[in-house]
Amino acid sequence: MVSVDKSTTTSFKHVFNPVKLGHKTLQNRIVFGAHTTNMAHKGLPDDQHLAYYLERARGGAAMITVEPMPVHPAAVLTRGNFAHSSDAVIPYFAKLTEACKAEGTVMIQQLYHVGAHGDWDNSWHANWSPSGGPSYHDDDGSHAMCETEIEETIEGFVQAAIRCQRAGFDGVEIWAAYHCLLDQFWTPFSNQRRDKWGGKLENRTRFSREVLRCVRAACGDDFIIGLSINDDSDTNVCLSRDDMVEIMTIHDAEGLMDYVTVGVGSYFDFSKLLPSFQYPENLGVDLSARLKDKLTNALVIAEANIRTPENANTVLGARQADLVSIVRGQIADPYLVEKAEADRTDDIRGCLSCNQQCWGRRGRDYYISCLVNPSAGHEHQMGGDCFTAAANPKRILVIGAGPAGLETARVAAERGHSVILVEASSELGGQFRLAGLQPRRGQITDLIRWYGRQLDKLGVDIRFNTFLDAQDVLAIAADEIVLATGSLPCETGFQKALPHVPKLPGISNGNVWSVEDVMNRAAHLGKHVVVLDERGQWRGVGTALHLAEAGHDVTVITPNAMIAQGLVRSATDLNAGRTRSQTCSRCLLRRSKGWTGALATNSAVVSL
Repeated sequence: MVSVDKSTTTSFKHVFNPVKLGHKTLQNRIVFGAHTTNMAHKGLPDDQHLAYYLERARGGAAMITVEPMPVHPAAVLTRGNFAHSSDAVIPYFAKLTEACKAEGTVMIQQLYHVGAHGDWDNSWHANWSPSGGPSYHDDDGSHAMCETEIEETIEGFVQAAIRCQRAGFDGVEIWAAYHCLLDQFWTPFSNQRRDKWGGKLENRTRFSREVLRCVRAACGDDFIIGLSINDDSDTNVCLSRDDMVEIMTIHDAEGLMDYVTVGVGSYFDFSKLLPSFQYPENLGVDLSARLKDKLTNALVIAEANIRTPENANTVLGARQADLVSIVRGQIADPYLVEKAEADRTDDIRGCLSCNQQCWGRRGRDYYISCLVNPSAGHEHQMGGDCFTAAANPKRILVIGAGPAGLETARVAAERGHSVILVEASSELGGQFRLAGLQPRRGQITDLIRWYGRQLDKLGVDIRFNTFLDAQDVLAIAADEIVLATGSLPCETGFQKALPHVPKLPGISNGNVWSVEDVMNRAAHLGKHVVVLDERGQWRGVGTALHLAEAGHDVTVITPNAMIAQGLVRSATDLNAGRTRSQTCSRCLLRRSKGWTGALATNSAVVSL
């Protein structure tokens, strides 16, 4: 494919400046990086995988790094992992690479081994590690590898790379990030060996250098080899940035890799690995910038919490990286790159960094999806986030402008239907808008504004402050009616922890309010507020933070063992606790198996 320099025709000149990577030329600087979609069926990529990645290739991603392939039985981590050590995957991947490469996308496959942090419940194999250290994935330990097992694992990487090449991939990315097996060899905490694989730095890097060297020998020069690393220098047993720069310089001097991808966090600090909206943007550029200054052969990819084309252009323009990986941003809007190239940034649907469907579902061993893009993970069924014109356009009435109503109205209008959207309040968003008013959750209101722009462009007739009875609905004479009015709190204070108490005593005394009342500013609260939070989600925690920042003395009561327990699966719980302790000292946590209003308080908020 002929390289075309589009940097002079777009506002994002650094993003759309082509770059040579190995034997390939990337048409822009945005990568759709590796992440576990957990979609494999019996270890094989199927139509669901194909449609998911093809949607991002069509959307303009210059390079796609397909999720990790285990290289050995000990490397299996999830139910949805691809089959390891099997040629059966080759024809399935060949179908995927052929389709995506036809869109001009360079295709890479990540290869991984998690070492001590495996999951023998899934792998039915002992976790292998340099020195038999503990797993930070679960409560297991690991088996210290003998030299024969080390050589066997190196050969596993090589054979996996050969399969990738046979399947049409342009290269592989060797996973050395987040304290996986390669990183475990590098790190003195986890490598306490006394043979040629441990001790001084030359020995501790021997394993990774052998893996890269053997893959190059097997696959040749016209095959891209990348290395994925991380920055978790805040964890005292992990490598410092100076250590990581030194290790990468050694690998680069030997010409072992074409690029290095820099993430943040590790198994020791998982919340940084998938940074939520609580973290600042453009994490990881401290290390990526240092590596860009030091490395002479390998390109540098920055990947942590770079969500937007603006972020990408800034990082590239500051020479903090050669490329950027935007993963969650392209899950939320698979056409992010295409829209940025056309200077249509107002049309880009922004990621909320909420982790609810991308990581939250994956963490429960489901395939991933997206809170703001319902087609994510379902492209093979829904055709992705692109639409065909309806054969017979209709007049459609959508009642309620919350998330369901907004998306229904958008999709119907995109297909050419005439849409009337009716909303009882004066604003779009429904209860979702209230969530966006909580601290650090402004990305939600950004999304609602995006819907407003899209509906305006599509000519949707939006009627605010409108209440409809049956006669009003009939008068509109719609061909189809969609009721999307959402739900309301039951206002009984019923708690699952007290199933025998149908109504909370004292709830009708006039000083007990719902979260909706508080965030809508309908509640009249005293100085001391009790927040009853049974679910441990952002409804309760976010409202407590909101009240504390407003100057109230807040007591949070929960039947759970910890505050924000419901946020564990989205990897946002640790930072929620930090936010509470650092910025909201007015918040007090108390545990209760069920609350009956025994605390002295001016007001109470029930969040169930």
